[in-house]
Amino acid sequence: MTDLDLDLACHLNVLVPDTEPGRLTEALGSLAGLGYRRVVLPPLDAERTDAAALRDLFAAHALAPITIAGQAPGADVSSADAAEAAAGEAMLRAGVELTAALGGDQMNGVPYGLFGHPSAPLPAARLDAAARAVGRVADYAHEQGVMMTFEVLNRYETSVVNTAQQAMDFVARSGSDHLRIHLDTFHMAVEEADLAAAVRTALPKLGYLELGQSGRGALGSGAVDIPALIARAIDDGYAGRWGVEAFSRSVLAEPAADMLAIWRDPFHDGAALAEDAIRVIRRGWAGSAAGRRHDRIARGGIPRAQAAPGR
Repeated sequence: MTDLDLDLACHLNVLVPDTEPGRLTEALGSLAGLGYRRVVLPPLDAERTDAAALRDLFAAHALAPITIAGQAPGADVSSADAAEAAAGEAMLRAGVELTAALGGDQMNGVPYGLFGHPSAPLPAARLDAAARAVGRVADYAHEQGVMMTFEVLNRYETSVVNTAQQAMDFVARSGSDHLRIHLDTFHMAVEEADLAAAVRTALPKLGYLELGQSGRGALGSGAVDIPALIARAIDDGYAGRWGVEAFSRSVLAEPAADMLAIWRDPFHDGAALAEDAIRVIRRGWAGSAAGRRHDRIARGGIPRAQAAPGR
């Protein structure tokens, strides 16, 4: 894939429900063969995870893991209870340590509060406290060689951060120079009036741009014009990592499907979806200035000496 020099990740749950070794080995082989560089893992229990064995497996397939960290009842940085907030921060630090032990350099997730159906906005004082806690963990992660991101979710999953502008405000509240934003087109389609403008808003702190369709299925089938967004993001200067995410009840474990409100099967063959996603992403890249320039060079339309970016 020499003509598509993008740092691509795919969520493991596109293909398999968990990290059971037999299924994981086959899934990693499929993703590596398609040209993905990274695999996003479902949330893992650090105490029950054989990090060394998983690290060796990722290395064998030349795939870097991206972990997901979150909060839980009794361990929540947005809680008004000091002990509960401290436990939440400790949980995030443990996630950083697991990421490093797995050989990863990126931790995604929802570190600012509980994932679920919010009942009210978070009071300003608690939002500030949560942001500062997340910022401290982001700085700790940086020391461990891990980039920490936080995902911007739609209004039905959180009341804390729903838009790119709110994400930029959260970074400012955090006080961290290392905290990065994770945008997901699935959530953006609910909350943002202009997806490309939202990417530009977050660009100074954007670490991960995830591609997900409105119906959680194939990237080429849904309300979001994924290729157009990719082309615009590249032209606007985004040079970070990209993710592919899709969920189907027939692939997910039932508790995860219930938590994510995945009630149907947008797809049955995750490997085929991951392969099709590459084609969709390729179309987006081809529509960018860099892609068009590459195409002209390949067809002999521009001398290589004149083909530097910006020419």
